[in-house]
Amino acid sequence: MLSYRHGFHAGNHADVLKHLVYQYVLTYMGKKNKPFSIIDTHAGAGAYKLSSDFSAKNKEYETGIGKLWQLPSSELPEQVASYVDAVRRFNVESDSADLSVYPGSPWFALDNLPMEAKAFFHELHPADFELLREFVRTNRYRKVIKGDGFVESVGLLPPPSKRAVVIIDPPYEMKQDYQRVTEYVHTMWKRFSSGVFLIWYPVVDRFRIDKMEQTLRDSGIKNIQQFELSIEPDTEERGMTGSGMLVVNPPWTLKAEMEQVLPYLSKQLSDGAGWYRCEQLVDE
Repeated sequence: MLSYRHGFHAGNHADVLKHLVYQYVLTYMGKKNKPFSIIDTHAGAGAYKLSSDFSAKNKEYETGIGKLWQLPSSELPEQVASYVDAVRRFNVESDSADLSVYPGSPWFALDNLPMEAKAFFHELHPADFELLREFVRTNRYRKVIKGDGFVESVGLLPPPSKRAVVIIDPPYEMKQDYQRVTEYVHTMWKRFSSGVFLIWYPVVDRFRIDKMEQTLRDSGIKNIQQFELSIEPDTEERGMTGSGMLVVNPPWTLKAEMEQVLPYLSKQLSDGAGWYRCEQLVDE
């Protein structure tokens, strides 16, 4: 259960989709001059050196941010350019002009969080927890919590600000994670039905994804959008061929934005075999 380390996958095509959507949602939430809370159920280490033993082993970043990094910002769709520029800025802050480090979800949160808003980052792996605590530099507004985010975060909703974004990104090492995700979202939605919930999932086992989708359809939760990006056709023989994001209570502009972004990413990040989904899974 504690063998998963996100460093192996940092900056890959799945991170591109996850962080691009996450950044868009956070930017949208920040347009109102009101604080909001962020809950990250599986925060990881916070940042990843691409020269580390983990990242260098398979160099998965070359299938994601590495391909976009080489392109001029003027050639990128606006939201893709915003995402790549954020990663460039993180590298500059880390004293690197080249692509040498990749920011995890906690950095995108901290980069977009209003000053007095609250963020809660959960991590179970002991080594990543220590790295995360050092990365976040906790204070009264930013908390790092060691433990199972599915359990530890339930009491955080509803938030005092009455606005919240929850990002759910388990490793899916255990098959039960698919069911735990849907149970968790339903529990949290009942506590705070106006929250924005982002669910990331890998495209490895289509049967379990279909079951997760149907469970959400039957849950009573309204307004769910789904976005998938795959760099090759489904196959259980090659591991993760793509990933997806399910967004509950998305910004009203998100789907139109992704209808422009996903075809571009599918073309840039695959060798012609890529595909994408962009649909309203459950109506408002």
